[in-house]
Amino acid sequence: MSEHAHGASVIRGSGLKQPYHLVNPSPWPIVGALGGLLVVLGIIFAAHYGNYTTLVVGTLVVLATMFFWWRDVLAESRTPGMHSAVVRLGLRYGMMFFIASEVMFFVAFFWAFFNFALFPSNVAGVAHPIWPPPGIHSIDPFHLPILNTMILLLSGTTVTWAHHSLIHGDRKGLVTGLALTVLLGLAFTGFQAWEFTHAPFHLVGGGVYPSVFFLATGFHGFHVIVGTCFLAVCWFRARRGEFTPERHFGLEAAAWYWHFVDVVWLFLFTCVYVWGASAVVAR
Repeated sequence: MSEHAHGASVIRGSGLKQPYHLVNPSPWPIVGALGGLLVVLGIIFAAHYGNYTTLVVGTLVVLATMFFWWRDVLAESRTPGMHSAVVRLGLRYGMMFFIASEVMFFVAFFWAFFNFALFPSNVAGVAHPIWPPPGIHSIDPFHLPILNTMILLLSGTTVTWAHHSLIHGDRKGLVTGLALTVLLGLAFTGFQAWEFTHAPFHLVGGGVYPSVFFLATGFHGFHVIVGTCFLAVCWFRARRGEFTPERHFGLEAAAWYWHFVDVVWLFLFTCVYVWGASAVVAR
């Protein structure tokens, strides 16, 4: 624990004067790592032997870790003296690097997509190289995809409204904006689930195009679910009055993440749905 002395944070017993705080010992990093291991093993067992027990146990361990670890983080953020100005700056840098790492995930997915889309001759087993491959009927981009695009763009405005409401002391606008953003996120997920279940192609045995399509859009859908949960937690915290105009990094980080999800979807819609729907013939 830390205390303030002469304007600086002092770590008890260490004799070191610095603006950081030492977090309390926590079991959740090792428990979360164990849960991740069980999930990976569970996927292998489920794929090869049809046994889902390990996968279910691992998923429950990961979810429990998320709940209890984030609960401890929220309690830490409410403890006076814990989050100094330097610590808050470090949190911002950490969130920026995290989003940058997520960007690289999608760079890899887009790389795979354009590798096959621009050079369809790289698709093995195709007599007449063309993208999408023969027999694949792509999804109409101006049906559900354009609707989901409008939903995400609208959700970007509502989360910005919530953020600005907080800065100007409008608690009602904050809570309402977050609630609308969560509902729009749920709507996007519902429409995308319907699109996946009614797609004219299937992941299993479908070939390269379905693999790339479901990997890129499905991973984005997972990020939407995570972002929706992130914002839902912020909504509960906002109702309890835990955010102030001066200290609200939790909400700020959630807004950054949500805008990142918006931008990635715009690239997916433009490249995968619209441009990728037109036939590209190998030269």
